[in-house]
Amino acid sequence: MTTVAEKTKYFEAVGRRKTAVARARITPAAKQSIHINDKDVAEYFVTKEMQMIAEAAFVQSKIAQKFKVTAMLSGGGIHSQAEALRHAISRALLDYDLELRKKLKKLGFLKRDPRAKERRKFGLKKARKSPQWSKR
Repeated sequence: MTTVAEKTKYFEAVGRRKTAVARARITPAAKQSIHINDKDVAEYFVTKEMQMIAEAAFVQSKIAQKFKVTAMLSGGGIHSQAEALRHAISRALLDYDLELRKKLKKLGFLKRDPRAKERRKFGLKKARKSPQWSKR
C-alpha cells in the first residue's frame, strides 16, 4: 500500500546562469509537461530554441521516465533563464537517478557556467573601455 508521501515525491534542485536563478521540481508522471512561473513552457519561452534548451536535459539523456516539471525562474534574461532551467533539471535528474551523471556531465549540463558581466571600474566608461584620450 502506497502512502500519500510516496505519491507526491518530487526531486528539487537549483540551477543558475549569470544572474538568472531557476528552482525546479521534477515529479514522475504519465506524460511530459513543463510549467514555468505558472505558465506552460511554450507560453513562457516563445522561441523554439529556448524551449529546446529548457528540455535538453530530458532529450539528450534519453531517459524513458516522463516527468512533470514545475519551475520558478527569476533574474537575468530569457536565454540565461533557459540555461538556468536546464541546469536545475539536470541536477534534479541526478537526485532521481545517479546513473545519469556520466551522460549529463559529458554534455556539460551539470557545470554552472561562471561567465557573467564584468563590473564597471571607476575612471572608465565600461568594464575596460576608457574615455577618449586627446594629446592636445
